[in-house]
Amino acid sequence: MAAHLGPNRYGKDGIRLVLVSRPDGDEGRHTLRDLTVDVRLEGDFETVHTEGDNSSVLPTDTMRSTVYALAQHHLTGSIEGFGLALTERFLAASPAGTLAEVTLREHSWGRAQVGGSAHPHTFVGGSGECATAVVTRTSTTGPQVRSGISGLTLLRTRGSAFSGFLRDEFTVLAETEDRIMATDASADWTYGEHNQPSYDDVRAAARVALVDVFGNHPSASVQHTLYAMGEAVIDACPDIDAVRLRMPNKHHIPVDLAAIGLSNDRAVFVATDRPFGVIEGEVRRD
Repeated sequence: MAAHLGPNRYGKDGIRLVLVSRPDGDEGRHTLRDLTVDVRLEGDFETVHTEGDNSSVLPTDTMRSTVYALAQHHLTGSIEGFGLALTERFLAASPAGTLAEVTLREHSWGRAQVGGSAHPHTFVGGSGECATAVVTRTSTTGPQVRSGISGLTLLRTRGSAFSGFLRDEFTVLAETEDRIMATDASADWTYGEHNQPSYDDVRAAARVALVDVFGNHPSASVQHTLYAMGEAVIDACPDIDAVRLRMPNKHHIPVDLAAIGLSNDRAVFVATDRPFGVIEGEVRRD
């Protein structure tokens, strides 16, 4: 047959990991980590596909158990550090592997307030916001780390306009100088070639910069604010060399109450879930 195998990879998606640490004993203060991990391997796996020879295949079930096996000793700090340990292990365990990639999402939990104080071992589920990381390592080069935040839900009720845009015969959108702007923002960034920062500190500083600019920037469009947010991250975080942002436009449409004899001075809105605009862009350090 006139065919050959092209690029290929395999792995395990949706590995759910919850880690409970009890540094002060069972009665003391517990800590909780809640992650979803995806794993990918690339390499010389041609005969697996073409001849059915599985001798070079590290089973995806082994990938799952590896995540659990390394958690207690390597998920002690940032998710990036855990990803670095995992990618190193997967390449060591797979002689045919030439690239290992681990994607991590940490789900947020907050310590519950019980009786007016923080409870040592009760937690309240947080928002959909996650810390994210993608760690990629090859058999011949050092690791590459991309960190980020996803599900950062933001909304402002003034200071956002959209006017002066291009029109054609199908344009029906009205211009506005003041509207609700809302988004579930995602941001991810790369580091300078030799940077090994405190990943959690960088993420915290980037988040502060994103939220501050979203709230204070006099916005002419989502694109306008996206660039300002990226610029602020670059300014606040010297270790970051480029940041990508994705900002879905969560539309809030004023409800027309005239048919029932009522006025609506930008007070009552319907939040629509689809369709929605999506604004994406990357801001790079000069």
